[in-house]
Amino acid sequence: MFKRKNEIPEASSGTEEGRRGLFSRMKQGLAKTRGSFTEGLARLVAGKKQIDDELLEELETLLITADVGVEVTTEIIDAITERVKRRDLDDPEALVRALRGYLVEAVSVPGEIPEWRPGEDNRVVLVVGVNGVGKTTTIGKLAARYQQEGLSVMLAAGDTFRAAAVEQLQQWGQRCDCPVVAQDSGADSASVIHDAVQAAASRGTDVLLADTAGRLHTKTNLMEELTKVRRVVNRLDGDAPHETWLVVDATTGQNAVAQAEKFNESVPLTGLVVTKLDGTAKGGIAVSLVRRLGLPIRYIGVGEGLEDLRPFDPEAYVDALLDTEPAGTDAAP
Repeated sequence: MFKRKNEIPEASSGTEEGRRGLFSRMKQGLAKTRGSFTEGLARLVAGKKQIDDELLEELETLLITADVGVEVTTEIIDAITERVKRRDLDDPEALVRALRGYLVEAVSVPGEIPEWRPGEDNRVVLVVGVNGVGKTTTIGKLAARYQQEGLSVMLAAGDTFRAAAVEQLQQWGQRCDCPVVAQDSGADSASVIHDAVQAAASRGTDVLLADTAGRLHTKTNLMEELTKVRRVVNRLDGDAPHETWLVVDATTGQNAVAQAEKFNESVPLTGLVVTKLDGTAKGGIAVSLVRRLGLPIRYIGVGEGLEDLRPFDPEAYVDALLDTEPAGTDAAP
């Protein structure tokens, strides 16, 4: 059963308590990745007194296996190799600290995180993605989170093609006690979201979360339909959609990167939501996504519970990935 909005206690991620709570939840959610990557890293450095070529080669394999991506892995290994040559890194423990610094840097994107103020902002968030990644569930969890933060929320049932998608979103609306704009199954998605944007504006709603039909990124006609949705919204509000978030399934590995690139070509994305990180041993995909797209990850899913959709924190993510306690980085000078 879902908790009411005043029953979702969560310390701010900016506080020490919040940071450690986030780290703990992410560490648990990334258990499968940690089981393969971190244990492999521990075996590499165990008993080692110096950094040699064999260690670096095995570290490279570990990073690629965790789906960090060939491009990022090559950059990290090259940087570490150069520092070893300069004798800037001279022991395996320093290597792990340096690795942490490089990973934090790779998964971080400069820019402010959206902080919407109740009664002051009217934001339209378009949520897109392929079939089965968890868009509708993600929207429901975001609605609960935003209401817990004091924001008024409206949902738009723009997925008019998937069986029971409208009903599913309406159930989330009931659970979160927020209105849902919907039409009959098979209706034009752009029309539904058009009506929702008007309704949200007239009611002074803080955040409108608009669902869209799942579509394969390889289907040109469906991607063009998504472009139409965005165009219709923009006609009503020249600044909308204020955010367009792509939901990707971490278990699909590098295919998630290909999806993101195609969606970004059709509708300019402003952020990513990575779901099902708890279901893969390749949690490094987050690094690959950020580096390839240059987009921030807004939220990650590390479990099925309402509290398992978490704002993304690069340092907490890397600490959970490496199984290290939250601390300062040792990035390249």
